[in-house]
This record gives sequence, structure tokens and C-alpha cells, in this order.
Amino acid sequence: MAYKYLVIVESPAKAKTIEKYLGKNYKVVASVGHIRDLPKSKMGVDTENNYEPHYISIRGKGDVIKSLKTAAKKAEKVYLAADPDREGEAIAWHLSFLLGLDLNDKNRVVFNEITKEAVKSAFKEPRTINLDLVDAQQARRILDRLVGYSLSPILWRKVKKGLSAGRVQSVALKIIIDRENDIRKFIPEEYWSIDGNFQKAKKKFKANFWGLDGKKKKLPNAEAVKEVTTRINGKEYDVTKVEKKERKRNPALPFTTSSLQQEAARKLNFRTRKTMMVAQQLYEGIALGKQGTVGLITYMRTDSTRIADSAKAEVAEYIEKNYGSEFSAHGGRKVKNAQGAQDAHEAIRPSSVLRAPNEIKQYLDKDQLKLYTLIWSRLVASQMTPAVLDTMKVTLEQNGVIFIANGAKVKFKGFMQVYVEGRDDGKEDKENILPDLVEGDKVNALDIEPKQHFTQPPARFSEATLIRSLEENGVGRPSTYAPTLETIQRRYYVKLTNKRFEPTELGEIVNSLIVEFFPQIVDVHFTASMEGDLDKIGIGQEKWVEVVDRFYRPFEKELTNAEEKIEKIQIKDEPAGFDCDLCGHPMVIKLGRYGKFYACSNFPECRNTKAIVKEIGVTCPVCKEGQVIERKSKKNRLFYGCSRYPDCDFTSWDKPIGRPCPKCGQYLVEKKVKGGKQVVCINGDYEENIQK
Repeated sequence: MAYKYLVIVESPAKAKTIEKYLGKNYKVVASVGHIRDLPKSKMGVDTENNYEPHYISIRGKGDVIKSLKTAAKKAEKVYLAADPDREGEAIAWHLSFLLGLDLNDKNRVVFNEITKEAVKSAFKEPRTINLDLVDAQQARRILDRLVGYSLSPILWRKVKKGLSAGRVQSVALKIIIDRENDIRKFIPEEYWSIDGNFQKAKKKFKANFWGLDGKKKKLPNAEAVKEVTTRINGKEYDVTKVEKKERKRNPALPFTTSSLQQEAARKLNFRTRKTMMVAQQLYEGIALGKQGTVGLITYMRTDSTRIADSAKAEVAEYIEKNYGSEFSAHGGRKVKNAQGAQDAHEAIRPSSVLRAPNEIKQYLDKDQLKLYTLIWSRLVASQMTPAVLDTMKVTLEQNGVIFIANGAKVKFKGFMQVYVEGRDDGKEDKENILPDLVEGDKVNALDIEPKQHFTQPPARFSEATLIRSLEENGVGRPSTYAPTLETIQRRYYVKLTNKRFEPTELGEIVNSLIVEFFPQIVDVHFTASMEGDLDKIGIGQEKWVEVVDRFYRPFEKELTNAEEKIEKIQIKDEPAGFDCDLCGHPMVIKLGRYGKFYACSNFPECRNTKAIVKEIGVTCPVCKEGQVIERKSKKNRLFYGCSRYPDCDFTSWDKPIGRPCPKCGQYLVEKKVKGGKQVVCINGDYEENIQK
């Protein structure tokens, strides 16, 4: 079929959808991402000639480039419609070079959502390629190449082959290791609390010890607790003060890339990579029956919380119609972007709020529906009125001993009708409704319970909390979070233990070398400043060559110093304590790409290897001969199995505890439940709580 105009997008999934929107005069094809890049085999950057990059066609893209050139020759005009970000601008620039297009031609088309209206509107106002954005992407690519291809060879020679170091990944690794060091140095401190259960007219409520004789008092030890409890005389307490207030709670802002990744981790248990993959599918388009293929969300790489006025108006109308006018903020809520946000385009939102999740769920798979529902709910809630809570603070007193009870109940749900933001600690805000109390009332204590506690070390980072830390420190940008986390895991610098990042021995060695010899690379403030400079390049306030040069000249001196002073580090093989069952030589523990494993010391003559397994000190409850060991599933989930596998096929997701059920004699396991752990029988006949 003849066509007048050729449109080049990044993804084949988008090509068919956009071609339908544009009609028969347009042919839409995909570049399938980048088509030119720096070579993998060498640095590819001329540091003596203004950091001139040497770009080559990406291996395997020959047929794509050939077909693009053929299609371009047949068209009257070529439009470049890569994604609306720096990477997309760079792809358009590389395409322009390969196809011999005029950089002064208005052939660059960008749209923030793949809907018929947005796409057609974008083609009415094509622009020239934004060379400032291209320079910003090029500067980032060159900086990352200079760091990676300079540091990695040093690590290969001094530590171990196959290692790598990168600009943003090195900062992420240092943040994780700094937290681990804080945990190691942490000294628990004892403290106590005194909790009370009280009652008035058969209505029970809780209160906590606050102080003595009108002054707040800490309880560092049992002696301090005794001082309080000896003052308590009887069960009756006076209500000495009642404070009632009305408090408003505002909804969360619409999603940025970072906040979407964090919330999807908290609420959907999605890994960062999965969140971005599913978001890409929703953005590129889903077939909605007779409606055809429609992009369901706006572009998913953004650090802006702004939404278009037209979207605000549509949401306000939807809220009024479905919830009532009292729930609508009427699009009037003004928000300010975080400092450093590029605001290149909108927040992540549904392309139309009228496509409610329930109405299109039959067209979405399980993961698509979960993520779309999250994005849809967050947008709607962001445009609703605040929730109104009635709070109540009651002071109870007896012989100078003061307890305080705090209560809250929702007076008007507002945005909470639709959505409430998750929390990193997994706890939910719950209503605590107190009985109607007034000053002068008397209440009875049902029980007073002192509890000993110890302060806890800071928690290791999860994917969500690490992304938040990177964002708060100004390190990286929306497109870099997912690949950064993936890289440090793939290199085995960190591992996920119970969904938390734990540095490996290899990661700590690499980090210590970079911290000592390349302090700028892992300096959070320096890296954040560099991100700011890249943003300035993107708006024409800085020249990319000058930014790169300011970084590279001192870095070059650090490289020379490191080459001279870093001594080769031997990662010694640990004795495994047993001999090879094939040749009789001692087995050793080696460090490989995916962690530690047993290997024969007679390598390469003997290539015997074994996985390292961890015994839990429990005999297999099925065969009574093997030991129960920890294993990992293909999805890295921990489970328990018999060491005699495959002769014994015992497996369990829950940890066996090594004693039989007192009722039926079957084995007991330790099971996670809401609020803690329980010991339960596998037959379900018996359970007991584990004391914290």
C-alpha cells in the first residue's frame, strides 16, 4: 500500500496503534529502541578531542536500519516519534543522522499519551529535534562510559574479572553499605512502656503511660517502672483533661515514576522492573474490544506531579457524578513539584478517567489490572477533598500517675473513599474510637501491663526505600532507578534477603576501593550536583563538553593514583571442611557471579561443584534420616526441603520446628501471620503464638 508519510516510533507495540489513528497516508514502523551507541569493545570517547563520541550501529540492528532506510526513501516526509524524554530525543537525532534528514526540518513529534486525540494533535505541531536534550543525554552517556570503562579494568586487575563500576550504581551501593555499617555499630538500648486497658460503662479503650506529677517521664529500666507502679493505688482513674480537635488530611499527589515504583512495591508486592514493564504495556496500548487499542496511561518516566487542566476538569466531573460534589476539589488543588524535577511532561495518570478499572478489567491481565487500578485510584483521590478526622486526647490520672489515650474517627471520608497511600512499615492507620468522656469522669483500669523493649537498628533498604533515598538525595532520574537496582544485584554486589538489600563481601570490597580512591564518584552531593548540571544542559544553560571536562580532569588524576597505589586483592578460597567425592582433594568455598559455592581445589582437573546449603538443625519429618535445609525457588523465594532429595521429596514453604503436634503427632511449622508468627500443625489441628 502506498503511503505519503513515514512515522518512526521506538516500540513495535505502538506502531500498529498509531498507524490506525493516523490513517492510510501514514506508515508507522519501529526502531526497536536505540540504533546507534558507543562500541562495547572500547571506550569510544576521544578524551583529547572534546570528548568526541564514536558512535556505531548497534550489533544486530542491521536489518532494522536497512528497512528504515528503504521505507524512508518511499516517503515524502519522515516523522520521528520516539518517546518524550532525553533518550527518545537522542534516538530521533541518531535516526536523523542515519536517514540523512535535515536537522532544521520540523519532523519531531511527541505525545504524552497514546490516544487518538493526543496523537493527532501532536502531528499538527511537529518541531525540530531539541539538540539541548540530545546533548544532555549524550553527556550522561559519555560520563557513564568514562566512569565504567575506566574503573572496571582496574577492578578486573586488582580484584576479580567481570566486575564493573558505574556512576549511579556506585552511589546506590555505598548507601546500602553505609546503612549496613550503621546496623553493625548499633547498640540496643533498653526502654519500657506501660500500657493500660480501661473501661467506662462497658466500653473498653487503651491508654499509655505518659508521666508523673505533670511531667513527661521516660522509662529506661525496671526501676523506673517500679517507681510508677508503686504509686498506683486501686483501679479508679480521674479524667482530668479532654481535648477534641478536627483535623484535615490531604490526599497524596499523582504518581511520579519513583512514587509509582514505591507504592507498587508496598501495595502490590511488585519488583521495580515488573512495575516499569507493566506500566510500559499500559502506556503503549491495550486492545479494548470495539474501542480498538488504546494507551491507558500517560508516559511512565516522569518526575512531575502536574496534570493537564483538561484532565483535572474530566476528573472533577467524574467525582461529582459518581461520589457527589462534596467530594470534589473541583480541580483547584495546586501542587508544587519537588526541587530538581524536570517537569518535562505530566504525572503518570490514566489517559481518561472515564475508563474505570471495573469497566475494562476483562481486557487486562491480572498485573495490568492491579497497576492500572492503582494509577487510576491515585489520580481520582488526588483531586478529591481532604478527609476530616475527629481526634480526641484524654488524660487519665491517679495519684500523680498520668496515662494518655488518643482516639480518632473519620468524620468525612473525602479522598479516603477511593484511596489511601501505603506505608513502608506495612502498618495501616486504624480508627481508635474512645467512649464519650468529659473532665471529671471516672474510669476503671482493667489491667496495667509494663513491657520491656529494646531499640531496633535501622532497617535495611527495600527496593522502594532505596529508590526514595536516591530520589531524596537527587541521585539518578526516573529512567535510571530500575536499571541501577538491577545492575548491583546482577554483579552480586548486593543480594535480596527477605526483600531487603544486604551487601555481599564482594560489594564491600569494591565499595571500599571506590570510597578510598574515587571519593567523588560515591559522593552523594557531587552526584546530585552532576544531575543538576545535566538538567541545565537540557535547557541550554550549560555546554555538555564543559560539564564533562569539569568531571573528567580530576577523575583522570584519581585513575593514575589508583593504578599506582591499589594492591592486588586476593579473595581467598575458604576451606569447606570436607573432601571432593569425585577425586578426594579438599573442597573450598569460592565466590562466583551468583554467590558462594563449593568447588574442588583440584580445578581445572576436577570440575566438581556443589551448591552451599544451610541446615536449620531439624531432622526431616518425612524420612527421619535427612536434614531439613534452606533452598531457593526459581523466583528466589525461600523454602525448606530434605537434604536427601531426590530420594526424599519433602518440601515446605513454612519452616519445620522439629517437634510433633501434641494433638495428632504430625509435624509443626513456623508460619508468618499478620502481627507476628505462629507455630501451627500442618493438619490445622493446633496452633500456638510465638512470644515476641
